[in-house]
Amino acid sequence: MATKRIHNFSAGPAVLPVPVLEEACENMLSLGDLGMGIMEISHRSKQFSAIIEEAEADLRELLNLPADFHVLFLQGGATLQFSMVPMNLLGPNQTADYIVTGVWSEKAVKEAKKVGEVHIAADTKAENHNRIPQAAEIKLSKSPAYVHFTSNNTIFGTQWPAEPAGADELLVVDASSDILSRPLAIDKYAVIYAGAQKNLGPSGLALVIVRDDLLSRPRDSLPTYLNYKIHAKSKSLYNTPNTWGVYLMGLVFKWIKSQGGLEAMEEANRSKASLLYDAIDGSDFFRGHAEPGSRSLMNVTWRLPTEELDARFVSAAEAAGLSGLKGHRNVGGLRASIYNACPRRAVEDLVAFMNDFESKNG
Repeated sequence: MATKRIHNFSAGPAVLPVPVLEEACENMLSLGDLGMGIMEISHRSKQFSAIIEEAEADLRELLNLPADFHVLFLQGGATLQFSMVPMNLLGPNQTADYIVTGVWSEKAVKEAKKVGEVHIAADTKAENHNRIPQAAEIKLSKSPAYVHFTSNNTIFGTQWPAEPAGADELLVVDASSDILSRPLAIDKYAVIYAGAQKNLGPSGLALVIVRDDLLSRPRDSLPTYLNYKIHAKSKSLYNTPNTWGVYLMGLVFKWIKSQGGLEAMEEANRSKASLLYDAIDGSDFFRGHAEPGSRSLMNVTWRLPTEELDARFVSAAEAAGLSGLKGHRNVGGLRASIYNACPRRAVEDLVAFMNDFESKNG
């Protein structure tokens, strides 16, 4: 049965590549000729072993990931990682540095403080997180156990143009909303983690990439499931994983490879974002939230002259098949999430709608 697809600009769960959804549909009732669907087969079976191993291999290829990094497919989304990161990396008499650029980094700080000492290296809250801090504003502690930052801020529409300086090999990043949207300087990182529901797959799953030398840090008293070392040793199969999520994530990795890899994804994402930012900057009717040097390629935030017009825009857009454009309550206005799987045509149609709306309401 043919299904009409609308343009989905939701921040997450977000749009997935249509070829991925189509292949997943084919394997819902039976994985190939197995006679059982992907959600029904054992996580210990040779079929699922092939799926998870291939997913890891494709991810390693995409990121050019060295052998001394472990790839973990865990449950609990990125939120559980707010706790697991300090539990695994922050020892007694150590300090963890956090750069605060939005709601999610604030939540990460809250959980880390329950584990140990936290130093706020920079915070842009005074400006409602409309920018990424300058290098001179970041004051790291003397010898941090790690330095945590959020690479892309879905709520405020800001994104780090490059990794924070001065913390090579100590960086821990929540990359939930821009993972695999561009190449990464892997040698700078200790841990990369991301909730799946924005750029990787279905909600509930988290991708965690952790460097091998860090697995010696966790205390023996750490609960078993919260220990990275346990998951690395068991190849993400300590307990029953989210088999459906791992399968879909593997399909997304293959889709990204088919598009040309991370360099091609970055080029496509910059092109889509430029279309939308040009529409905002070229009008006195629309007003962007994020400062130009800090603008996200994934989440574009802007406002209209009044809140009444904001609401009218969202309602009219929904009727026109443009869904998920209401801004977060912390910012208000509008937000278009244009992740990897958001097609260029969706952004073109949004810009055309914006121009039409301005002509009638400006």
